[in-house]
Amino acid sequence: MQQDLDDLLPRIASGDPTAFARWLAGAERPVRLSLRGLARWVDVEAVLQETLLRVWQVAPRLEPDGRPNGLLRFAIRAAHNLAISEIRRRKTPGVDPAVLERAIEEASVAASPPPHDPLLRAATMDCLEALPPKARTVIMVRISSGGAADDADLARGLSMRTNTFLQSFTRARNALRTCLENKGIDVGARP
Repeated sequence: MQQDLDDLLPRIASGDPTAFARWLAGAERPVRLSLRGLARWVDVEAVLQETLLRVWQVAPRLEPDGRPNGLLRFAIRAAHNLAISEIRRRKTPGVDPAVLERAIEEASVAASPPPHDPLLRAATMDCLEALPPKARTVIMVRISSGGAADDADLARGLSMRTNTFLQSFTRARNALRTCLENKGIDVGARP
């Protein structure tokens, strides 16, 4: 349920650095995670920085394909391709080519959008609906922002103090996690 960061694309394409910073707030983590499988062989930070430079340069020419987050999908693919090019350029001695090719294939799968899971979506929606109204509002506002707005802005939009917003969000997230776990869904380690 991530926000379509392409909403910011027209402003990014016109050279608005604030819009790019907002896009980056929602895009950096998925791009970084897509490089996880290649981190043994490349400097992820260097690849990420080069990718972001390319995104900034390409954004004015990006043609939307009708699917959400086209610029993010471009960034993930560009990061993946940059990392693979760097690995192949270096020809690191002592690296088993089969292991390297397997890691490249895994990174390719990671760079692809995750498959849609209708059962997970239905369980999540059920759990969101089960939240008290205030908790549901807080968590939905946070989810809808997709990282493009900071918590202080979100809190102001709900006429709340930032600390109150954060406390409400934490309670809502924990209740959502518990509900999903009660439905047999492993949501990973608790923060």
